[in-house]
Amino acid sequence: MSTSISHSKKIDTKALLSTLWIVVMFNMLKADILSLNIPGAGEEVAKTATSAGASIPQLMLGGAIMGELAIAMIILSRVLQYGINRWVNIVVGVITIAYIWGGMASYPHYIFIATVETLCLLLIIGVAWTWRKIEE
Repeated sequence: MSTSISHSKKIDTKALLSTLWIVVMFNMLKADILSLNIPGAGEEVAKTATSAGASIPQLMLGGAIMGELAIAMIILSRVLQYGINRWVNIVVGVITIAYIWGGMASYPHYIFIATVETLCLLLIIGVAWTWRKIEE
């Protein structure tokens, strides 16, 4: 006797967006943790700060804000109403992609993780863009 599933369960859009933001956040943390173990990484941060016209504390504040934004999106994706939820996910997704590649390091692990993050963020943007209210 064989059994088959005649219907598939659709994932709730809010849950999907929230889960994708969790993946992005963990990847951001992983890239930073791995980068800490590279000799000379501190000097590279100093060079980045100088080229950006910022101090190292200002650069770290920017990174902290972007990290917190990703964390906030985990909750906001679940609680915001449909219309604002769509646009916040799209806008924050685009800003996060710009942040990831704008502050990019040339380390192979960073490029790999940044690519994974970008694919997740493009999926977030695509899901939010095509999301229709009938699902809510």
